[in-house]
Amino acid sequence: MAKNPAAPGDIKNNFLDSNGGPEDNNSLVVCFGEMLIDFVPTVSGVSLAEAPAFKKAPGGAPANVAVGISKLGGSSAFIGKVGDDEFGYMLANILKENNVDNSGLRFDTTARTALSFVTLRADGEREFLFFRNPSADMLLHESELDTNLIKQARIFHYGSISLIEEPCRSSHLAAMSIAKKSGCFLSYDPNLRLPLWPSAEAARKAIMGIWDQADIIKISEDEITFLTGDDDPYDDDVVLKKLFHPNLKLLVVTEGSEGCRYYTQEFKGRVAGVKAKAVDTTGAGDAFVSGLLESLASDINIFKDEKRLREALYFANACGALTVTERGAIPALPTKDAVFRFLAKVAA
Repeated sequence: MAKNPAAPGDIKNNFLDSNGGPEDNNSLVVCFGEMLIDFVPTVSGVSLAEAPAFKKAPGGAPANVAVGISKLGGSSAFIGKVGDDEFGYMLANILKENNVDNSGLRFDTTARTALSFVTLRADGEREFLFFRNPSADMLLHESELDTNLIKQARIFHYGSISLIEEPCRSSHLAAMSIAKKSGCFLSYDPNLRLPLWPSAEAARKAIMGIWDQADIIKISEDEITFLTGDDDPYDDDVVLKKLFHPNLKLLVVTEGSEGCRYYTQEFKGRVAGVKAKAVDTTGAGDAFVSGLLESLASDINIFKDEKRLREALYFANACGALTVTERGAIPALPTKDAVFRFLAKVAA
């Protein structure tokens, strides 16, 4: 990879690519938000201080989803901001290498690319330590949005971390508005990271503040508990009365290795998980979202057909399960062939 490019034009030529992915933009998924470097301990079950070494891995939920969709054979793009530094160039190049349209990526000269140290407990679950004071992803301005790219999307996907600070918060809201007016389906994964927020109440208010605009929402059991004020995350009445809004087309509750629940305007149910030995759960939820959105982008009306929806969710469960068998997020995201081989092995 090239060293620090000499000029903005060089940066764009060397690291930005708008032609890497499939050309069928009718199924394009544009992902908006953060991209960063995760540093993952090489051994599980230790604290950050005890870890003997760390493996550098690209991450950030929206970027993970974009790469996951592309690796599954879908069409994806990423919009966000990284530092004008070696990590930023590395991340731009990783998107390009994975056939993700990264022409909406911007470089900031005043802040560094975000870093996250992720501790792995013995059960593969994670604890985070973030370095964002501020990081470049927080400094994306509305004027830097690639509006034409957003308008090309069939699905516009985002999280909540980009809502924490200005100017990125206003950019996020503007991008959602452009997508909605262009007829995109809005996909929302809150991806709660409470240590990044000034307070729990600020997180709850911001996350729920855009809730009723989404067409598709993926949420975890813990996030249900947090957003509803400690209500039972397994109670269908809690989900339907507090989280399912009138315009929502699909709400999915992920339950880790146990699978997921789904709720539409016409039906609800549960799809079993796919068992796998967990080494690192980083990126599992993003792999699930990738699998689901890749299916939806190919046929946006899947949520109206329960049989096809269940098949898509089982495939998404398998994407998540396969991802936990390797360390890191993006490096562990599977191809469609790998998922099919994995499912064939499970069925055998």
